[in-house]
Amino acid sequence: MSFNASIKTDDFRTFIEKSEFPCVGAKSALRRDQTKFWSGVDLRDGSGDRDLLKNLYEFIDWYKQDDAMFATFVAIFDGPLGLTEEAFEQALWDRLEALHHLDAESHRWDKTVSKDPESSLFGFSLKSAACFVVGLHDGASRAARRFERPTLVFNLHEQFEKLRAEGKYEPLQTAIRKRDTELDGSINPMLADHGEDSEAKQYSGREVGENWRCPFQPTEREEAA
Repeated sequence: MSFNASIKTDDFRTFIEKSEFPCVGAKSALRRDQTKFWSGVDLRDGSGDRDLLKNLYEFIDWYKQDDAMFATFVAIFDGPLGLTEEAFEQALWDRLEALHHLDAESHRWDKTVSKDPESSLFGFSLKSAACFVVGLHDGASRAARRFERPTLVFNLHEQFEKLRAEGKYEPLQTAIRKRDTELDGSINPMLADHGEDSEAKQYSGREVGENWRCPFQPTEREEAA
């Protein structure tokens, strides 16, 4: 049985609303009531994958219809707690790979991004919509990623492009990075802009070296149209 979903949601809101939390975009999404939540039991267990994917599809549809700015989808799991950064990273990619294989039954990979996690143009894709995934857990070394329960946050690339078109992306990015540096005392070494390095390196929040290989294996068969 899942831990009370409303308690997990309230805890996440409290985490984001702390004055020192660096991501002002996440704060805006909460203020505008544009954060969609889903509650799961165990990040390592795939029994909830189809329900999670259904809710992610609904979020993507809602975003495209509503044209909302600062919208995000948050999947909070009860556990496991106390994972090392390496174990959390593996669990995150196992879950994303499972979602991808279900998604590939009916949708192609977003053609605006690469499905190769080693590519600097990589972006995770669901319902043919590219998204950036942010992992949080209680064992994270960076304070901004250190939330009490395993959590996956999905932000659509389309939203980033909209911010760029309006001239808001770079100022927002600069503000977030400055706040993150102030919170941790040092700049996040994994930060990179899309096209400079694979964004897959940033998903789990763990610092990785040049020899790191992403555990994600996209399906080799042709996805459905």
